Amino acid sequence: MIDQVRPSDLDAWLAAQDGEAVVLDVREAPELRAASVAPQGFELVCIPMNEVPARLSELDPSRPVACLCHHGARSMRVAMFLAHNGWERVANIAGGIDAWSLERDPSVPRY
Repeated sequence: MIDQVRPSDLDAWLAAQDGEAVVLDVREAPELRAASVAPQGFELVCIPMNEVPARLSELDPSRPVACLCHHGARSMRVAMFLAHNGWERVANIAGGIDAWSLERDPSVPRY
């Protein structure tokens, strides 16, 4: 089962994890230029969704991963892919960066 974590609840999810967590932003480069998050108690890794299978070795399955996209659909697909490939601590950031801007950091532009 993939945890669904709202941006406003991400700190609690991170605190409940054993080990340094990764927020995996799976948006495309133009989206990253339009709006990005700043690492706050987590490592930020940016790998576009379609590149995740080929770049899987860049991620450590022993670390918790919370996936982020624009609204939460692509990140959910990546979270399921990671869980299917051996990641045990995976979450989807529900609402994506759009919700991040509304709930967590209004300085992040909405697009």
